[in-house]
Amino acid sequence: MSLWKTLFGKRRSAINQLYAEGHRLLPAYSSDEVPAGMPVKQVTKVALRLKYQIEQVIPCELDESVITNPNSSVITKDVIRTAERAGGEEYRACVIFCLLVCSKWFKLQALSELWDASLLECRATACEVIAKHIIESEKDEDWLIKEALLKRYSILRKGEQTAPMSVVERAVDMHTLRVIGSSGYQKCMRYLWKGWLVQDDRDPSRFIEYKDKDNTSYWSHLNPDRMRVPMYQNSLLIFFSFLYLVLYTAVINTVNPTGDLDVAEGILYTMTLAYLLDELNKILKVGRYYIGFWNVFNFTLYMLLAVSFILRMVALIHSSNVDDTERRHFNQLSYDFLAFTAPMFWMRLLLFLDTYRFFGAMLVVLKVMMKESLIFFALLFVVLIGFLQAFMGMDNTDFDIPVTGTIIKGMANSIMQSPDFEAFEGFAPPFGIILYYIFNFVVMIILLNILIALYNSSYEDISGNADDEFMALFSARTLQYVRAPDENVFIPPFNLIEVFGLILPFEWWMPSNTYERLNNYIMGVIYSPLLLITAYIEARDARQIRWNRHCGEADDTVHQEWEELAAEVSFDITGTDDWGEIVQKTKPNVEVPTAVLEIRELKEQVRVLTESIQTLEARQRSTSAVNGDLSNGSR
Repeated sequence: MSLWKTLFGKRRSAINQLYAEGHRLLPAYSSDEVPAGMPVKQVTKVALRLKYQIEQVIPCELDESVITNPNSSVITKDVIRTAERAGGEEYRACVIFCLLVCSKWFKLQALSELWDASLLECRATACEVIAKHIIESEKDEDWLIKEALLKRYSILRKGEQTAPMSVVERAVDMHTLRVIGSSGYQKCMRYLWKGWLVQDDRDPSRFIEYKDKDNTSYWSHLNPDRMRVPMYQNSLLIFFSFLYLVLYTAVINTVNPTGDLDVAEGILYTMTLAYLLDELNKILKVGRYYIGFWNVFNFTLYMLLAVSFILRMVALIHSSNVDDTERRHFNQLSYDFLAFTAPMFWMRLLLFLDTYRFFGAMLVVLKVMMKESLIFFALLFVVLIGFLQAFMGMDNTDFDIPVTGTIIKGMANSIMQSPDFEAFEGFAPPFGIILYYIFNFVVMIILLNILIALYNSSYEDISGNADDEFMALFSARTLQYVRAPDENVFIPPFNLIEVFGLILPFEWWMPSNTYERLNNYIMGVIYSPLLLITAYIEARDARQIRWNRHCGEADDTVHQEWEELAAEVSFDITGTDDWGEIVQKTKPNVEVPTAVLEIRELKEQVRVLTESIQTLEARQRSTSAVNGDLSNGSR
């Protein structure tokens, strides 16, 4: 297993990360709409300076633990300070972005230069480690979030400017867990998730603080624009997902013998239409990059429900007689399709529960396992085609007994670990049964054990890094809402109101200002129950923010129980209490290994001994000189 991971795991990881960067969650604004935060040529020069530095710092292949160690002897404080100075004072904000660019360059180079792949992977890791250190060591959090993490930068590629992208976007696209797991990055994500940082309407490249963030007035937070906040959108999506499931449960447990649509079915199919339109709209806007596992899963669910609805309509218009056989047939077939989707309805909830740690970590494991399954199914497909062709050839030699269905069923049972040997005993003896034994050995012993090994490897990799994987998933979910936000947020099924009540009748002729006010009025009405709750939450948070600012704390500070009396306890070494001095004398030095400390102590003792010997020698020489002078004077 270790050999497999060494030869294939890192290469697969690099390819997945580079593919993920191109496979964006949602398209960012085009370069024409969002200007780059700094001159593109200067940013590219900073990236080249950093690339040169990393090449000099890591001239040969090193063990990854040597680079990632918090007290690394390679990525030292001097190296980090040098990286910070790569852009000077004027272009200091783009250094973290350029480090991620260098990481991507090294990974691309590793794919084309396999003989140096391990060395280039080490250099890519070093870029991420330095970026993490810079983020966590920055004291000015406001500058870090607004200038270094959220401002979009571009580089030159083949003489053209790339699409502007921020550090938070590039880190999620590249799946750089070290950067995503840093404290400053996660604080930025929390501010975006809570809506404390919003995109500037006049300059989409900038993020600004929500102006009423510390306003304790309840009515100031009753604003339909607050529905752009990711936390509120996600809560509403979860609510409608549970409502969707409740409606489905009510429909499937109350079968209507007459075949007529009741209220619950009408609402269920209406919500299905809303979700289907939302998926199609995103595919048209985003393109093929939007298509992923969950999108295909949801689209399949909605299409099955659409088929169920069409069959119900066919049953209704087929005959007005309730006892008609054809009507009952189509009505029963419609309910069969509806019942078939029950597992998909429940699994669909996981899509919106990934912001909770338990479900999020589990979804990451499942996602990686699904990717690992592609290797198994690729091998299985080749094996199946080969053996199926052999069985079909044997079947064609016997014109009296067609057993094509038996062959396919027997091979399928073998894959499900339930082989049917009796069906092949009389099939083209002795070749049929021998070939079937070989097929079962290849599938059940070799391929299925490869799949188990891949699953085990995936689970160990993800479970050992579950916290960082969850933070990456949470960051990706947040960016889905803020990366390319809609001007007017109509969450399904409210998008039906937007399409049929606003866009079709008004957008094509109404002035933009008037149309925008109309959208705000409509959103204020349909979201009023939620806005009443969110306004209370934001007013409460505003009081906490004011208190934190009064105490000189950060806005998101939450006081814990051990902090209540911390101000009354003195740990000052110079104070009357000597507890701090005792602790300082007895604490171990974990930054330096014990062997190094002993060597340093030995060097200090040698230095003191050398100085003592030199002092004695100097005294002896001076004493000898004095004695010589005295003897010459006596003569």
